[in-house]
Amino acid sequence: MAKRSVPNIMKQGRLAPWLYLLPALLVMSFFIVYPMVNTIALSFSNKNGTASAATTCVEGKPCWGIFENYHYALTAEMDTSSLPAFWSSFWRSSYGNTLKWIVLMVSGTVGLGLMFAVLADRVKYEALAKSIIFMPMAVSFVGAGIIWKFVYDYGTQQVQIGLLNSIITSFGGKPIAFLTVPQLNTVALIVVGVWIWTGFCMTILSAALKAVPDEVIEAARVDGAKEWTIFWKIMVPIIMPTITVVITTMVINVLKLFDIVYVMTGGNFGTDVIANRMYTEMYINFNVGRGTAVAVVLVIAIIPFIYFNIRRFLAQEEMR
Repeated sequence: MAKRSVPNIMKQGRLAPWLYLLPALLVMSFFIVYPMVNTIALSFSNKNGTASAATTCVEGKPCWGIFENYHYALTAEMDTSSLPAFWSSFWRSSYGNTLKWIVLMVSGTVGLGLMFAVLADRVKYEALAKSIIFMPMAVSFVGAGIIWKFVYDYGTQQVQIGLLNSIITSFGGKPIAFLTVPQLNTVALIVVGVWIWTGFCMTILSAALKAVPDEVIEAARVDGAKEWTIFWKIMVPIIMPTITVVITTMVINVLKLFDIVYVMTGGNFGTDVIANRMYTEMYINFNVGRGTAVAVVLVIAIIPFIYFNIRRFLAQEEMR
């Protein structure tokens, strides 16, 4: 029997991995690469996605040419006549609301998650306590939105079916329209997001806290350090890489946020966010060009955080 030559074996070795990867590459190309390329192409068309954006410019008005949809995506909600008016309208726009979500929800979920991780580690029934806190993650975002919509329900009648307004009226107060009062409604929606994601942050941070060497903590206690000092001066610096990853992950989740806003307010009453605005332009106003431009802006905003997480992960792998 003739032996196979070494070059043929080496050629087969180089080709075999690609044959195994081919089905996955085909699926990714069809469901990820092609839609991405098509989305970018549509964002340079007119607002309906049927012709070039440059052909729809209005004479006498500033025109961004093929970037006209991006001009609309970045400025349509803001008054650019003056700087004070711009900032005032910015905070009421989908971009301003998304920034509020990032600041309040990320700080709320990470802060509460870290607090619960520390406290749960000190109770006898740690597993049960963590299970209860993590339980909202098992509820779909749509389901959570429906649940909290009943919690915030506001009625003009004396009898209130909403949990919060029932409590308020039972103490003699007046019911509050939590989902229609500007500014208050955004905070009310952020509370729902914090309720869902705090368990996730707690789980990741709890695992990081358990990896802190007991010898270091015991040495600090022997030296007379108080628990508060141990937490801030020893535990937090050690788990800071994990805290950073959790923060960037939560920022990515907030930028993609859609379900809660869509179910509870539909983006009305000043609660719109970037992802919901993209949906509105695409499937309600049927402005495909404008909707895809908002989608591209959203992806560009997310990419730096994904890149940072990847760099952090690779750095941790090198340290092992």
